[in-house]
Amino acid sequence: MDKVYFLSQQSSLVIVISISFIFAIIGLYHSKKFQGINNYLTANRNIELLSLTTSLVASALGAWILFGPVAAATWGGLGAVIGYALGTAFPMIFLIYLGKKIRSDFPKGSSLIEFMRKKFGKSLFKLILLMTIFYMFIFLCAEVTAVAVLINYLSGTELWITALIVLISTLTYTLYGGLRASIFTDNIQMVVIGILLFILILIISSSSGSNFSFEFIESKNPQLLSSSYIPNYTAGLTFFIAVAATNLFHQGNWQRVYAAKNYQTLKTSLIISFFIVIPIIFIMGFIGMVSFSIDSSTRADLGFFTLLLKDQKELISLIIIILGLSLTISTVDTLVNAISSLFVVDGKATFGLNKNTDYLKISKYFIILLSIIAFGIASKGFDILYLFLLADLFCCAFVITVFYSFYKKIDEKTAFISIIIGLVGGFLMFPFPDFSKSLLVGVFLSKELFSSFITQSLLFLSFLFATFIPAIILRIKNI
Repeated sequence: MDKVYFLSQQSSLVIVISISFIFAIIGLYHSKKFQGINNYLTANRNIELLSLTTSLVASALGAWILFGPVAAATWGGLGAVIGYALGTAFPMIFLIYLGKKIRSDFPKGSSLIEFMRKKFGKSLFKLILLMTIFYMFIFLCAEVTAVAVLINYLSGTELWITALIVLISTLTYTLYGGLRASIFTDNIQMVVIGILLFILILIISSSSGSNFSFEFIESKNPQLLSSSYIPNYTAGLTFFIAVAATNLFHQGNWQRVYAAKNYQTLKTSLIISFFIVIPIIFIMGFIGMVSFSIDSSTRADLGFFTLLLKDQKELISLIIIILGLSLTISTVDTLVNAISSLFVVDGKATFGLNKNTDYLKISKYFIILLSIIAFGIASKGFDILYLFLLADLFCCAFVITVFYSFYKKIDEKTAFISIIIGLVGGFLMFPFPDFSKSLLVGVFLSKELFSSFITQSLLFLSFLFATFIPAIILRIKNI
């Protein structure tokens, strides 16, 4: 029996093509009067409060918010929701202090990696650069996958079609206009995101009635709110550690640190962004718990959509597609420009090519190559949350060593060893896609040798090991 979709493929494609290319045209038109390498990398360092705030929030809120917090809440409960929200927003507070230091110590910079290059030798600097690009590439794949899966769910449109349209339109204006184009389109996208998200949440709350409450969740799935439910704590800490660590390495955030007109603008923008992001993630997680409590057989990451698509399915489907595209494109243009900027800024130190080499031009070819790979991956529809978690693990192994070096001198050999051992420890515990085992627990050693807490907390322990093993090594070295 053929599946019945909420929207026709023809209607879906019209919306996808129209929205994608409207943003592309807006980005290209705006960028014409803001050319040059300074605009491409740092928007000429003169972005005002409103533009910076909307850009920070739009870049932070990708299509993942429609899937990740909703799914995490169904097994991690309230703790996962709080951890996810705080983990997403916390780096904005952290960047207030790090941003001040890096703008003061390195006023003409445009990336965190430049700062690290002065702290460490070439070997570790290249490892940090590789990790940062890898993380953002995985993020890119996950975002394009998310919107392709979403539109396939609503209309049956093949994954590769959506992925191709989104990538082509975003590359068109981002590789031309750089950060200036990304920030300008973010401003428009954030208005669209805010309005549509507000409308959809209102629809869910009104249609769910008394079910849209903590009391209902308590009556159906009390463990999700229970203080004695262990996953509430392990999931909360897992998402806080993982999401916070990855966002600290997001070059898009560091570009905006440098793009702010002055430090006061940056500080105020980060504080406002913090208080915008937290309730959005929290509400999405809460919706996940409500959906799970209404029907526990519903696929976890589709909880937001199953609550919406009860009535007026065609109209709501159109709104969801516009929201999903706005969320995705605002994030993808940030990632594209962020990776490109790293190649431009750090390419010379990394590759040592001829001094007349046009690194900007090479960076664009590099981004196109990565986008082709991302297109292939998105076309396969791999698990979105798992992709994010894999990238998060890498960042966790680097985070303490890298940011500890802001305040204390660490020799390169110690830093290198701490990161590698952290990665190995994390990978040994990192669960397979079905979360039933890991390399250490279930492959190298039998699961029967471990307690139930360990076998049920592999993701938590993998992030714990990756994050804190480097801290222990650094501590031992400094005793």
